[in-house]
Amino acid sequence: MRRRAWCSLALSVTLTGTLLSACGGGGGGGKAERDDSILDNLNETGMPIVNEPITMKAFAGKFFASADWNNLMLWQEYEKMTNLHMEWDTVQVETLTEKRNLLLAGGDYPELLYATAVSKPDLIRYGTEGVFLPLNDLIEEYAPNFKKLMDDYPIVKKGITMPDGNIYSFPTIRDPEFMAVRTRTPWMKKEWLDNLGLQEPTTLDEFYNVLKQIKEGDPNGNGQADEIPYGALGISQLLDFLKGSFGLNNHGTANVHIDEDPETKKLRFIPADPRYKEILEYTNKLYSEGLIDKEILSLKTAEFTARASEGVYGFVSNVNPESIFNQQGYIGMPVLEGPYGDRKNTAIGSPLGNLGQFIITDKNQNPEAAVRWMDYFYSDEGARMFFMGFKDVTYKEQPSGELEYTDEIINNPKGLNLDQAVSQYLIWPGGYYPGIIKHKFFKGAEGRPSSIENTTKALPYTLKDEEIWPAFNFTTEEQDELTTIQSDLDIFIEEMRDKFITGAASFSEWDDYVQKMEKMGLERYMKIYETAYERYQKQ
Repeated sequence: MRRRAWCSLALSVTLTGTLLSACGGGGGGGKAERDDSILDNLNETGMPIVNEPITMKAFAGKFFASADWNNLMLWQEYEKMTNLHMEWDTVQVETLTEKRNLLLAGGDYPELLYATAVSKPDLIRYGTEGVFLPLNDLIEEYAPNFKKLMDDYPIVKKGITMPDGNIYSFPTIRDPEFMAVRTRTPWMKKEWLDNLGLQEPTTLDEFYNVLKQIKEGDPNGNGQADEIPYGALGISQLLDFLKGSFGLNNHGTANVHIDEDPETKKLRFIPADPRYKEILEYTNKLYSEGLIDKEILSLKTAEFTARASEGVYGFVSNVNPESIFNQQGYIGMPVLEGPYGDRKNTAIGSPLGNLGQFIITDKNQNPEAAVRWMDYFYSDEGARMFFMGFKDVTYKEQPSGELEYTDEIINNPKGLNLDQAVSQYLIWPGGYYPGIIKHKFFKGAEGRPSSIENTTKALPYTLKDEEIWPAFNFTTEEQDELTTIQSDLDIFIEEMRDKFITGAASFSEWDDYVQKMEKMGLERYMKIYETAYERYQKQ
């Protein structure tokens, strides 16, 4: 029965005329015939996964050069549990895309791709060509933890299913209950508001007035006008936050420029909408009066971090200032009511992170074992090991049951920060990995109590899960056409956004701006999205 299930997966990949057979050559890897007896070594449940040890070759992206995955505690201990040895070939994320593409194009790819962020176009391309194995039946039979997540959260299954009906990868999942990792509002320095006798702003006008008071009122009391009312790394975080005050992004941020017109119930292109123009006008007002960091559009990460770490910002958009900038006293900013009565936190992503984080290629002789190996990390036990590591080595269990990193991690004697110290044992710092992120096991910035408080504060105004769309999936042909149009559109939209905000372009040019987007293929762009949306609704 197992052999028939494995063959049925292979035989389902016929869309491009390429037949991947369990009994013959694969769609790009020249897959050898495998012996039925290979399944006799597999345990369908429990540990070890296989009775006799086996080795798989895996290519992966990583963030920290100091950690050699072939000697990393996480993988060494997991090998002892599973009898499955991973032979890791890792590259830094800066060169990941180039190396990954070379491997796939040249046919010199391994049995597994792990934490490689394979794009959706490549998932469908190499999936239909037979290079990536379809996982539908394998998940059904060998991935109970992941299958339960798909059953509990239909958005996960919809989001990872390609237009041909197949699933070709395991994704990063943000636990839908862990809202702090999916959304955030800006942070504000409560002490400065208190010093100025100000209440927390709840409307756009109040936000403007608070920013103005911070600029003019010397809230830090040093007699100098050195306070910057609002700062961030780029302007997009502020715009995403403000969109909910204008009724935009009403299905979340996963589809970037697309939401739904509440009157026509048709898809809407946000950058051409009159309400988006109003957001830019409001932001231009803030910028022109010096209420936004004048260098917000040009600051590099290191420069912004240094500035924020000096505590000069009254409001800041980023991950928790306590964690990132070592700044205390910031609290979550309220969701603002806009000119039409809208008061929504729509800056929220789908529970799905990157889809292409664990892929099994046609060179793999043990896909069942590989699926079982990956599925463990979608369980509580697997998530705990992945994020917290090992009891009395990397974490200690408190009397309350809470898990906390050891002093070596938190106050590293070599002066390593938390991410660097954790990376001597584990791989999660940096954010590239398949698995599920749960609050009780995640001790990064989003897991801090103040981050949870920030999210909870916004929760009454935050989109509900049933309102949120995942990023839509496209066929190879749709994606090719969409990419051509979108690359030009995105550059133009960002360029004009910055010009409108800084005053380099007048708002009298708005109609011309919209017409230029129409000439760049906006109508066709929207048609492709509408087709993908119709397909999504039928899933």
